[in-house]
Amino acid sequence: MNGRSTLVALALFVSIATQAMGEQATAPAIEPDVVYGHKDGLAMTMDVFRPEGESNQAAILFMVSGGWYSRWAPPEQTRNFLAFYLKEGYTVFAVRHGSSPKYTIPEAVSDVRRAVRFVRQNAERFDIDPNRIGVTGMSAGGHLSLMLGTTGEDGQDDAADPLLKTSSRVQAVVALVPPTDLRVIVWDSSEGQSEYHSFPALNLPMDKAEEFSPLVQVTPDDAPSLVMMGGEDKLVPAVHGTWIDKAMTKAKVPHQLKIVPDVGHNLITATNAAEMQRAMLDWFDKYLLEESAEGK
Repeated sequence: MNGRSTLVALALFVSIATQAMGEQATAPAIEPDVVYGHKDGLAMTMDVFRPEGESNQAAILFMVSGGWYSRWAPPEQTRNFLAFYLKEGYTVFAVRHGSSPKYTIPEAVSDVRRAVRFVRQNAERFDIDPNRIGVTGMSAGGHLSLMLGTTGEDGQDDAADPLLKTSSRVQAVVALVPPTDLRVIVWDSSEGQSEYHSFPALNLPMDKAEEFSPLVQVTPDDAPSLVMMGGEDKLVPAVHGTWIDKAMTKAKVPHQLKIVPDVGHNLITATNAAEMQRAMLDWFDKYLLEESAEGK
């Protein structure tokens, strides 16, 4: 190959490689550590996972929270856990909030509300429909999901922070083993030992426990919610699901309570994983795809 041919071939290679890199930069399969806000000099981050095939334009925010601790994990590991959503065309956001013990439950709720606003404001960037946003989580993550579903609000037109002008409402919730009434599990440091004493986030005054209990916040305009509880759960007994089921029935909120017998707080097992995943997908399909397509 002569020098001219070599230069032409090299130019073509660079052009193709640059185009490929550009396409990857705009829509990588995993976009880790996307910053959705700052506080106390720290970045609040989420990992973004693109669907495996064509996007269905719907988004699912996964609350990374257990005991209101929010820990970082390798994105590839998180992606494997959420792969069943990605295979169905959903774009998934793994949202980390300010973690216990440094930050409280009210602060965690504020963080995840901001995350919803951020995703909605950046809908075009993430190739999603801003009116097709669902949330899910397990245990404390389920609690935060229900808080988003029961307390979502429209944007604040007079807010100084431009992001607060964007709505924090979500269109569907899937909450796994969520505590729905914090009033029965909070503890005061001045009182005796509680079975929940190992969770610093639950050291809340009763007025805050009431304000941040999804059960207390149920109103007719809440997001359709699927609540799944373990029949043998000792940490968050299934009665938490029964309580919010009654409240949502009274308020006429579209919802479903599923109590899985013979399992505890670790709701998803090797034997029921496929069934659980199908139930979650069916709920999001109904309220993020079918209902949205009908203009509801």
